[in-house]
Amino acid sequence: MPKSLSLKSRLRQREVLIGPLMTLPSPEIAEIMCDVGFDYLWIETEHAPTNLVQAQAMVQAVGQRRPCVVRIPENAEVWIKRALDIGCDGIVIPQVKSGAEARAAVQCCLYPPTGKRGVGIARAHRYGMAFQEYVETANDQLAIILQVEHIEGVRNIQSIVQTPGIDAILIGPFDLSGSLGVLGEIDHPKVVEAIQEIKYHCEEAHIPIGMFVVDAQSARKCIEEGITLIALGMDVLYLWKSAKQALEEIKAPTE
Repeated sequence: MPKSLSLKSRLRQREVLIGPLMTLPSPEIAEIMCDVGFDYLWIETEHAPTNLVQAQAMVQAVGQRRPCVVRIPENAEVWIKRALDIGCDGIVIPQVKSGAEARAAVQCCLYPPTGKRGVGIARAHRYGMAFQEYVETANDQLAIILQVEHIEGVRNIQSIVQTPGIDAILIGPFDLSGSLGVLGEIDHPKVVEAIQEIKYHCEEAHIPIGMFVVDAQSARKCIEEGITLIALGMDVLYLWKSAKQALEEIKAPTE
């Protein structure tokens, strides 16, 4: 299915978008997840062995059929410009903890005069053949997603969401639970309260909200609560759960 609207436009229109985390550096798995019918693909380079050459191959495998976002390892200019140059549709920037960090991240994503993104020639520019077209439209097309996943980010959420240029705030419940001293307890009252604080200020600032969830039931609950960017599970979870289910069915006692 060709992309009719940019990921950025779909986010801002509050379209519900569901996509898996891709942690295995495989263009074939990216193709499979694309053909399954997800709305977008999240290519993971923070908590995965995937490098940018492999991430680019995955983006190429998907082509124009689905938008791809790349989560970079850290909020750093060098990672931002290198990830954007592979030609992804959006970027997820982890561990944003303050308004200053949010502003720095957005600045690195946008070309001058709005920002300070470095100018190079890469796949995003069709290796120079579409250089002018790309640099003239990239600021209006790129989806900038900042991740708030630490209690410091929660404390500074009001200044974070006031940063111009943000297309979504994505909540990281697992890292958030760790920063609150209850690692993995994402339903703990402290975590729930922190998430509600993030959501309140995002809604006040009219910023779309995203969330990582591990199953469809959790995704439905998020959608009912107004969360529109859903990161649903990951490739390795789909792989082992399906394999485990098949094996258990085969080994189940028969009457």
